Amino acid sequence: MKADDSHLPPLLAEIAEVAGPVAALQLAKAKGGTECYIPARAPDDHWLVRCVGREAADKLCAHFVAAIESDSGRSRHGVKILLPLGDSGTAAEARRRAREALDNGASLSEAARRSGLHQRTVQNIRARMRDKRQGSLF
Repeated sequence: MKADDSHLPPLLAEIAEVAGPVAALQLAKAKGGTECYIPARAPDDHWLVRCVGREAADKLCAHFVAAIESDSGRSRHGVKILLPLGDSGTAAEARRRAREALDNGASLSEAARRSGLHQRTVQNIRARMRDKRQGSLF
């Protein structure tokens, strides 16, 4: 990990090491807090290429697929990773954005992207929202 990447969560620091800090921050902004698929090779119209550019996307595809293949010994076509959040503003504001997105029918992944919260956090927010709407059964 480079000194300027020390503030990043470990996975984003790894991404910064492989594809550069700009690519890591772009990924965190676009998909932070959600699970995303990194293919063995991304076509030109793939979200990863649009997000970080061809060169960085190729580096990330090769890095993550190679890491999984060396761990499992099997050839893989891609891998799912759970991207950590980047800098997402205040927690209260992020929770408000998540509730608003869920109220407007957004999926967990979409609400996580809109709010800058982790998908699991949004899932917990949704559960609390359902509990309040349902009221106490006992």
